[in-house]
Amino acid sequence: MDSFSALIRTASHEQHVEAETSTFMSDLLGGRLGVDAYARYTEQLWFVYEALESGARQLASDPVAGPFIHPELLRLPSLEQDLAHLRGPDWRSSLTALPATRAYADRVAECARDWPAGYIAHHYTRYLGDLSGGQIIRDKAERTWGFPKKGDGVRFYVFEGISNPAAFKREYRELLDGVRADDLEKQRVITECKRAFALNTAVFHALGEEFPLSA
Repeated sequence: MDSFSALIRTASHEQHVEAETSTFMSDLLGGRLGVDAYARYTEQLWFVYEALESGARQLASDPVAGPFIHPELLRLPSLEQDLAHLRGPDWRSSLTALPATRAYADRVAECARDWPAGYIAHHYTRYLGDLSGGQIIRDKAERTWGFPKKGDGVRFYVFEGISNPAAFKREYRELLDGVRADDLEKQRVITECKRAFALNTAVFHALGEEFPLSA
């Protein structure tokens, strides 16, 4: 019998690949788009993490979601430093969410408010992704646009409080395996993971339409 963490990973694998290989992400990481596209993507992340992390505060004492709330994961302060670097000190005044981003952030907020186990699905897809594939994005961004290594512009991808990401991910998967939920609820969480990837992919599609490569 596969562990819950293994079931989640397997079930969401297809969507994960689809998100990673979206045209926008491929163009961005391939250096075919300008720094403005990267900044726009970073803006969209702000809305998602704002929903995720304002939800975290109220869930810290929840028996299901509480164990997943780690202060060293929080990304909003780093995102805001990056946006100040990318867009200037008045970055908030021009911050806008794409409709796909708004739908994604609204769903995260809804789970945080009404369904702690569902919130875990979004927590998992975001933070474990940032600790893994996010490091590839950081490396490409530093090389493509000349950001200082682990400095302004890519701070979002730098987890200062996590000295051993591999060990942290292992412990996180153990938390998933011990989650307080019956089999039916676990199945619902797996479905929500797939939804999280689909919402993320929709944001990439919308960004791709905003930044098409000239044919």
